[in-house]
Amino acid sequence: MMNRFRLTPLQAAMHVGAVFPLMRLIFDLVTGSLGPNPIQSLEQRTGRTAVTLLLLSLSCTPLNTLFGWRELLLRRRALGLYAFLYACLHVLVFLDLDYGLDWHLILNAVFEKRFILVGALSFFLLIPLAITSFDIWVKRLRKNWKRLHRLVYLIAPLVILHFGWARKGDFLRLQGDVLQPLVYGAMLVLLLALRLSPLRKAAVSFRNRILARRTG
Repeated sequence: MMNRFRLTPLQAAMHVGAVFPLMRLIFDLVTGSLGPNPIQSLEQRTGRTAVTLLLLSLSCTPLNTLFGWRELLLRRRALGLYAFLYACLHVLVFLDLDYGLDWHLILNAVFEKRFILVGALSFFLLIPLAITSFDIWVKRLRKNWKRLHRLVYLIAPLVILHFGWARKGDFLRLQGDVLQPLVYGAMLVLLLALRLSPLRKAAVSFRNRILARRTG
């Protein structure tokens, strides 16, 4: 029974790494170290952490394909739920601290600013994925569970687009402060490309050749 609750090194590192940004955020909030615009800092940091964790969850399958590290497949859902946690904090800061729960202003902002509209759409699409991330839903939904969770392949590009459009500059024209979302976008393209059958087979073949040379 004890072994069931024992953390592996990867599991422990994942939980510590996912919780650390929140602890640091709380510390900076308490000590007044969020800078001249604390609300903006809260929004940006929670949003950036949500994007990072979402990409990490998407990286588990390609990394297993490349390196045969099967434990990564067991950590995808937890990373996805952590991403949703930070997305919830991001949205709460926007709704409450930034707009004071003034729904008239919030709706105007959603329909006037494209990055907010895309961000709202991404968040609403994430909700059913987070709710059905538990084993009981895997059993209830069966084949439909995988179909539902393929929505992440739509959500992730929308999140990157939201991230890029929220920065000062033109994300699509590569102008302004867009380096970070571009890097995240390139990572997403690579992670999704490695899921394509030809590239996945090539990666597995390459891994097997390397292993054969080592054992030979």
